[in-house]
Amino acid sequence: MYKSLTLQLDEDVYKIFSEAAKAENRTLENLIETAALLKICEQQFSDDAETHEILADKELMKRIQTGSHHASLKKGRFVE
Repeated sequence: MYKSLTLQLDEDVYKIFSEAAKAENRTLENLIETAALLKICEQQFSDDAETHEILADKELMKRIQTGSHHASLKKGRFVE
């Protein structure tokens, strides 16, 4: 199911988005949706180099495993 969203853009920003969408032969809506999803994925997930660095950090891996174990036992609390 699709949801509608109203987005107000500065005229200059709209022009940049519109020209980029035309250059890629797609709708403005698709360009904005794709760009937003890519940005979110970049922030939420690590790339190969970051993953390698995380896995190489023994202390961090130990803390992650302990936290995961506690979460599975429903121990601990959420920190905001």
